[in-house]
Amino acid sequence: MSDEVKHAADPNEPVIRHAAADEASPPTKIRIIEDAEATGDTLAAYDYWRARSGRTQVPGIIKCFGSRPDFLRQVVDFSNTIHFSEGHLTRRHKEMIASYVSYMNRCPY
Repeated sequence: MSDEVKHAADPNEPVIRHAAADEASPPTKIRIIEDAEATGDTLAAYDYWRARSGRTQVPGIIKCFGSRPDFLRQVVDFSNTIHFSEGHLTRRHKEMIASYVSYMNRCPY
């Protein structure tokens, strides 16, 4: 495993780890803040998501916004309004479509 890491001067910039020649590339260049690492505003934003979703583990698609907790809250509100409200399609159908699109894009989260 390579120890070569690009550290950003700005704490809001992603940290990018470069893979060794014999190592597969990381699935994303976005700095993912795991649940156990979350503190301050990021932890509060994760808790905001948990309170609205009823789930305990924050999924990767939400964690990819962990470096911008202010924006994460806006994403949660938008998603709940657009994706998870009833309309022409039920929530179940919207989630099936989202899952299929993620699969087709080989989305790691």
